[in-house]
Amino acid sequence: MPGTMRCEWFKLFLEPHALRDEGAVDPRLPQLPPGKKALDLITDFLSCLWEYAKEQITRDIGAVADLNTADVLVTCPAAWDAKGCDMMREAAIVAGLVQSGRAGERDWRDRLRIITEPEAAAVHCAQLTDLHKLKPSQVFMICDAGGGTVDLAIYKIIGQTANLEIAEMCARSGANCGSLFLDLRFRELVRTLLADHPAHLDAASLAYFMHSFSETDKLNFKGQVDDDTYFHFTCFNVDDPHDPSVGLINGELAIPGNLIRREVFDPVVSQVLELIEEQSKKTDQRIDALLLVGGFAGSHYLYRKVQEHFGTRIRVIERPSDADTATVRGAAQYGLARTTVVSSVVVPRSYLMQVKLPAEPEDWAKRPAYIKENSAGVSICEKRLQYLVVKGAILRRGQRIKTKFCKFSQTSQDYTFVAVLYTSDTDKMHRYTDEGETTELCKWTVDLSTLPAFQHNASIPQPQGFFTEFELGLEVDSAEVRGILLHEGQEWSRVVFDFLN
Repeated sequence: MPGTMRCEWFKLFLEPHALRDEGAVDPRLPQLPPGKKALDLITDFLSCLWEYAKEQITRDIGAVADLNTADVLVTCPAAWDAKGCDMMREAAIVAGLVQSGRAGERDWRDRLRIITEPEAAAVHCAQLTDLHKLKPSQVFMICDAGGGTVDLAIYKIIGQTANLEIAEMCARSGANCGSLFLDLRFRELVRTLLADHPAHLDAASLAYFMHSFSETDKLNFKGQVDDDTYFHFTCFNVDDPHDPSVGLINGELAIPGNLIRREVFDPVVSQVLELIEEQSKKTDQRIDALLLVGGFAGSHYLYRKVQEHFGTRIRVIERPSDADTATVRGAAQYGLARTTVVSSVVVPRSYLMQVKLPAEPEDWAKRPAYIKENSAGVSICEKRLQYLVVKGAILRRGQRIKTKFCKFSQTSQDYTFVAVLYTSDTDKMHRYTDEGETTELCKWTVDLSTLPAFQHNASIPQPQGFFTEFELGLEVDSAEVRGILLHEGQEWSRVVFDFLN
């Protein structure tokens, strides 16, 4: 329509790399309307979607539903970090997906919950015991191949079948290589073939070609067996109907299957195979099953290529019959159960902190150069490591690993505590910072000036200085690692110091 812009695929602007660096936005995405942010479009879209959903729910149950008190779940791609999920949550609240259902209700925002797409799909697939017959301790990968993104996650079954629990094994991953990018490559192929026939390259004609491809051939295409088959697409524009040299024959565009496979499918399918390969390398355990879900999983060619590539290494490669709706079904099951089946996280690497500890005989024998005498005359080893969490540890979702610390301040201006953090990709225990299998991650500067204990001690003249006790907490999920400053059980600040994607 004149004066309007078609807005699509804007959810992909919340991908983590795009949020951290505007220059990392996928150049294939359409431009946002002037003066609009991706968050504005997501809010408008969710608002329209919610109005439609309420109409459908009311019609289906034959009564007016009290949706002002409903729990609402929103799914997000696997690779999104907390910032992207928080932005989606903000958009959903502004769009009115949840609101106060009664006067004085304070926790109404808690009725909106976020779940990642592969986690939702895992909840659904976990119920399909006849599909994979997995047992406790076995490992499976979810490949959620959708329209915009392909998301991957690896889970381990840690509960019994009657009380199923799943732990995430490593960082989730994902990329913009969903079936949408088949459409974009098909459009470029048509533009190339018809470069000398501009009558067929106006917006309406291109949209018509893409619609025909997307609705039929995209999922039915079988690959090499279709190499000698011609795929026919009716021309929207009746002018300039005949040029066999480019495939224009009697008002149709005929494209050979080998050209579609080479220019449209193979680049995207190869990227999906590479994602699965890289994800499988993130765990040192055997993957017992690979479950394909999402609309793109319905592609015969993608499914066959995955089987060819991984069939010798992964015993079970399956896609449920309802693969295209597995994510939304799993989200509904998650919401109805009011608990999460994916209850734990397997820590993907060890996290350590450099500390100063009284020297022990082992330190005198191995690292005498690291030992210094402090003002109290105590010999201190200055480059010891303290493990916050060891690779392979299983943590409950939301669990905080807390460690007590004490900071000596000479004056009230001495309020910063610098925590030097290290990581290790092995579960081998290290004692010193110079051991080769550890890598310095960052220096976390913790501001203690806001703590009541520090302020109290700083307000009293103490020529000899004073001590402040506090706790540092570690939170790990499959997207990021967060550090938290705690005092008497209360959170005072937090920082993300490791992005896992």
